[in-house]
Amino acid sequence: MSVGDLVKTHLRDIPDFPQPGIVFKDITPLLANASAFGRTIEYLGDLVERLGAELVVGIEARGFILAAPAALQSGLGFVPLRKPGKLPGITLRESYALEYGEASLEMHEDAIQQGTRVVIMDDILATGGTAAAAADLLERAGAKVAGLSFLIELASLHGRSKLAGRNIDCIVTVP
Repeated sequence: MSVGDLVKTHLRDIPDFPQPGIVFKDITPLLANASAFGRTIEYLGDLVERLGAELVVGIEARGFILAAPAALQSGLGFVPLRKPGKLPGITLRESYALEYGEASLEMHEDAIQQGTRVVIMDDILATGGTAAAAADLLERAGAKVAGLSFLIELASLHGRSKLAGRNIDCIVTVP
């Protein structure tokens, strides 16, 4: 069974969460199955190596669940991108528009050395705003974004359009 098929069999749809009309893609069944989760992390670790990354970056919060073990699998370090006010040191911030309002991501100012090749990971590629902000923040910090990796792509939300020209890997794509 391919990793994509394995992930699909371990996803659960939660209707009307977090609000009516939204179908939440729950990854907790995947995380609870050591074999399926392990194969997923092996796939992500191999991807990181193929892309020649030097660090793996995870977007808060579910991106941490994928990025940290993928970094470990590849023998690389992990850099968290967090919501404002969660990191203790001097930070760089990137703000981006949400459907109703604005959000921001932060990273430690000294987390990335100039020219470092990174792979960004998160669980879902939806509208692409968070991923685009992450890539912009890292590039402003001097990183070279080798690719972005997502467990699930919600194709109907056209998130790839905000990431045009970037190397994107999605294990599962759903309408």
